[in-house]
Amino acid sequence: MAIFKVFFQEDKSEVIVRESTQTKYFEGQTEEEVRKYLSDRNYNIEFVQKLEGAHLDYEKQSDHFKVENI
Repeated sequence: MAIFKVFFQEDKSEVIVRESTQTKYFEGQTEEEVRKYLSDRNYNIEFVQKLEGAHLDYEKQSDHFKVENI
């Protein structure tokens, strides 16, 4: 399993604005699995990033690091 950081806007109908971008973390096998899992939510997904190594360790230090299992 891998950890993915998803950058998204709350509403699909809105244009992506960097200042409004939110993030959540998900554990899954692939980026495609994460996107499929989120397809029923009204998120406008901007980017899905696989986290590993030092980058994952850095993200784990954040107060906002809460992983949702798929």
